[in-house]
Amino acid sequence: MELRIPGPTPCPPAVLEAMTKQMINHRGREFSQIFTEITARLKDFFQTKGDVLLLTGSGTGGLEAAVANCFSPGDKVLAVSNGAFGDRFAAITQVFGAQVQRLNFPWGAAVDPEGVRQALNENPDVKGVLVTHNETSTGITNDLQSISAVVKEFDKLLLVDAISSLGCVDLPMDAWGCDVVVNCSQKGWMIPPGLAMIGINERGWQAVSQAKMPRFYWDFNAAKQYAAKGQTPWTPAVSLCYALLAALEMMAQEGMPNIFARHARVGRTAREGVKSLGLTLFADEAYASNTVTAINAPTGVNGDDLRRLLEKEYQVVLAEGQGKLVGRIFRIGHLGWVSEENIQRVMEALAAALPQVGFTPTRVAASS
Repeated sequence: MELRIPGPTPCPPAVLEAMTKQMINHRGREFSQIFTEITARLKDFFQTKGDVLLLTGSGTGGLEAAVANCFSPGDKVLAVSNGAFGDRFAAITQVFGAQVQRLNFPWGAAVDPEGVRQALNENPDVKGVLVTHNETSTGITNDLQSISAVVKEFDKLLLVDAISSLGCVDLPMDAWGCDVVVNCSQKGWMIPPGLAMIGINERGWQAVSQAKMPRFYWDFNAAKQYAAKGQTPWTPAVSLCYALLAALEMMAQEGMPNIFARHARVGRTAREGVKSLGLTLFADEAYASNTVTAINAPTGVNGDDLRRLLEKEYQVVLAEGQGKLVGRIFRIGHLGWVSEENIQRVMEALAAALPQVGFTPTRVAASS
């Protein structure tokens, strides 16, 4: 089975083997050593000298934790969105009692930094800004460096959803001035769901010290205090920590620049492959993601029908459209443990399946 969704992503054999190890005392020396090494390696990938907290939970849990730890009820927050996950970040923040000012951009287009500047000019009392780096629902990577520069002009707190980007594409947290960066395990790290990673700098900690939203399980202060002794405040997902350490060792051997370059090659292979079949990209290609490609379903074809056929007849699993894009697009995930050969197999399956749903490919995708 070729699993090509934006997460969970396939796990290498070494990662799966690591998870079979016996349980250990999560308050003992062995776990402390594992935890400390994981944290140090994650800091390298976050490209930060600040803290990286490891929480047991999903990416959405990480987003909730960031909101709960950084804001107080009634705080005005600018939520920048150009897709389903930007909308989710905004919804979480609203549930916790913040006054959310939404700045929406068309799905399939990138966030315009000038639009962010205008919104901040019009809302000087905003405390923080929410941005999604890689919008998984539409296959767009936003220009986070430029967006962050605008946010810093106004001296605002910046919270970043980097769930489907960090570890796959460049995101120098410190250099770009990102205050809180949220990531999770089942994307670029090549391990199963269940861990959230939060990068937080000094400005982020200042926000934490002032925040009044309720939190207990997600308390960053507790996480930091326990991290100082190589522990988590609550029982961690020990097997996932084994897996993450194994994955981080693999990633260190490949090297961060090589990982970024591989994702760029694979993303290009996916985009050129679908275009060679006569299909069209949903996203503005100037901002096309190197971790997920969104493709318009051909006229008269339901994207979900095509996906079901691919899974049943060709053992290729692709992702559906979300929200208003259900049936209108389908998506190829290409992050984590992935190569050009994986994408070529997807293209071969698409070339065979498309005629069965009434679309004739212009030609079979050429090998890269």
